[in-house]
Amino acid sequence: MSNWYEPILFGLALITFVLGLTSVIMGALPQPADKDTMQTKIEYGFFGVSGLVLFAVFLYALLTA
Repeated sequence: MSNWYEPILFGLALITFVLGLTSVIMGALPQPADKDTMQTKIEYGFFGVSGLVLFAVFLYALLTA
């Protein structure tokens, strides 16, 4: 039980990868035409990129652990 942090890091990495990739995909999908279309795409893109960056950080932590 000395390496309990590795499964936790793996779970966090998996969650951030899925959420980041999903946000990027949803940002690329066509949105219904209303006044906040560009704002929605920017928000999805921001959350997607930040999720993928967090995935990279967690992956680095797993590889160096």
